[in-house]
Amino acid sequence: MQGDRAAVNWSLLVLRLVVGIIFMAHGAQKLFGAFGGQGMEGLLGMLGPVAWLVAIGEFFGGAGLVVGFLARFSAAANMLTMFGAIWMVHGKNGFFASSGGFEYNLALLGLLFPILVAGPGAFSVGRFLPLPKASDAPGPLKVLE
Repeated sequence: MQGDRAAVNWSLLVLRLVVGIIFMAHGAQKLFGAFGGQGMEGLLGMLGPVAWLVAIGEFFGGAGLVVGFLARFSAAANMLTMFGAIWMVHGKNGFFASSGGFEYNLALLGLLFPILVAGPGAFSVGRFLPLPKASDAPGPLKVLE
């Protein structure tokens, strides 16, 4: 089983990069109006003050996933955002993304879950910082990984 660890670490890296870039891009649309996004003005009109949490969480949470810093926390925060998106926006439209449904949000939840459970893997910036590691830490400190 120990021989599989390299494959797990590479898989977590690819997973973090893919989902992190997706969240950074969507966060940039919301925060800065990048990539044809509506920017904060449009988002504030739709979500109110929660829009700041969503936009900042997506952009900086995505960046945390990409580099592997606070990866579990970033995964959990973005999972909460996706549950909120399903509940507030997409759930009423059914399953398929082509109808404005929650299919895409559900796929992102599936990508984030392994990072939440397994952590960022060996290829992460957080590994080189003087923070408690999951193997040394009690439960709540595992989010620092």
